[in-house]
Amino acid sequence: MNTTPSMTFERADAAASGSQFEPKPATGSFQTVEPRIEITAPLGERYEEILTPEALAFLAELHDRFAGTRHELLAARLQTRVDAANGRDPKFLPETEWIRDDSSWRVAGAGPGLEDRRVEITGPTDRKMAINALNSGAKVWLADQEDATSPTWPNVIEGQLSLFDALRDRLEFTNPEGKQYRVTAEETPTIVMRPRGWHLVEKHLKFHDRAGRAMHASGSLVDFGLYFFHNAQALIAAGRGPYFYLPKLESHHEARLWNDIFVFAQTRLGIPQGTVRATVLIETIQAAFEMDEILYELRDHCAGLNAGRWDYIFSIVKTFRSRGRRWVLPDRKAITMTVPFMRAYTELLVATCHKRGAHAIGGMSAFIPNRRDPEVTARALAAVSADKRREAGDGFDGTWVAHPDLIPTARAEFDAVLGDKPNQLDRLRDDVHVTAAELLDIPSIGGEVTEGGVQDNISIGIRYIESWLRGTGAAAIDNLMEDAATAEISRSQVWQWLNENTVTAEGTRIDQTSIVRLMAAAVAELPRFEGDRFDDAISVFRTVALEPEFPTFLTVGAYARFL
Repeated sequence: MNTTPSMTFERADAAASGSQFEPKPATGSFQTVEPRIEITAPLGERYEEILTPEALAFLAELHDRFAGTRHELLAARLQTRVDAANGRDPKFLPETEWIRDDSSWRVAGAGPGLEDRRVEITGPTDRKMAINALNSGAKVWLADQEDATSPTWPNVIEGQLSLFDALRDRLEFTNPEGKQYRVTAEETPTIVMRPRGWHLVEKHLKFHDRAGRAMHASGSLVDFGLYFFHNAQALIAAGRGPYFYLPKLESHHEARLWNDIFVFAQTRLGIPQGTVRATVLIETIQAAFEMDEILYELRDHCAGLNAGRWDYIFSIVKTFRSRGRRWVLPDRKAITMTVPFMRAYTELLVATCHKRGAHAIGGMSAFIPNRRDPEVTARALAAVSADKRREAGDGFDGTWVAHPDLIPTARAEFDAVLGDKPNQLDRLRDDVHVTAAELLDIPSIGGEVTEGGVQDNISIGIRYIESWLRGTGAAAIDNLMEDAATAEISRSQVWQWLNENTVTAEGTRIDQTSIVRLMAAAVAELPRFEGDRFDDAISVFRTVALEPEFPTFLTVGAYARFL
């Protein structure tokens, strides 16, 4: 029996020519209406190529089947946060020990075009950045609709248009000065698209459920659904496939939801099961304890795991922020990949992946070169080289960079280890035995909180938020590529230091008075310009860093208020 509901659509914007469709009661013993998606924002040029009736029908089906489970999983996250605040540590789950102990199962592994991932470039999906990524020479482009993209309505839909055009060899861009950008590379990177996390909504699309209730659409389902619906067949025809990076997962139950979505979407579009490939970012402390289980839930569609280092640090601060002074982390720059709890996390990730036939992908280097400053560039390249040398030596199969100029440096370190091999899956790391205590060994990091570290976090947080509010989600600040994850570290550290009455190395107690003083100094140095959003950014920063209540993500409230 065909259980697929027929869908109706309602376009609420002026550009939809006033076309409105009244919901029709569905047949059955209860009075219900047919699920539908309503567009509540204006349609820009070519938006209707993405927001077609058929694509909206697909989004409505995704929400009809999976939105309820999403809400249940977000409620489970809330309980996990309460448990952590009350002293309950994350742990390896006893009920899934059989998954960890069973050495027989493997994941699907690399799909076509994903066998060699030694250097991946990350970046947003606006036309210029998309062209630069496709011309970069990287093996993979993480086409980011998440932390590197400010989710303005134009960014969301025009990012989809960039991907749509790129896959049809017609992506081009002319900037206001008349400079033209085109894809000229003979071999372009394999595209792996990152949708927004489960916690984010798309407020410019409303889902009306069978009971007639209206709610914001899920950002995850919108990003995934539009990209998959329009491009899955084109990707397969090009010899690759619909590939995704899955962000912010906190449990294997959330991975199971994604797998259910993949199964449904492939069936709905007549695509063979197992065509989708997903790489999961392990960027929460909760997910670090469930790597095997996450791989298992996604095993028919999984290519690997990624060490999402910046969000992982943010997750550590967020999870243990109110557990006392022994959990207070030092200045952000002191939290390197070589501190014990970060070493434990990355070593476990490589060992878990290779045991299951999955790629282990290293984290992003935030350093960026400065073409006008050779000294800054030399320092950046040296730092990137050391970082990638460590990753390649530890067994990672590839790594991330945020700037095309870093690709040769990163590639050289992986070439030195891999040679002609596409990966090092054969390196099983049987020597790795990570315990729960090692993953939670946060207090041993040591280090100091300095006034300079506090001021850096305030300055970076405000400047990044200002950039985000103007629609730029990846911002070069002080020779580092800042995105939402690094801004989250900055503001959450300020919150923790303030609430734990931390004393700086200079002897200053971090309280409202000292924070106000440091904020005033940071604000005085802001590069103000016509049309800037610094006043709004300062307001957001105060809310997410200085208020008693700790917002789980700075982007949630800022999106609701300003985008």
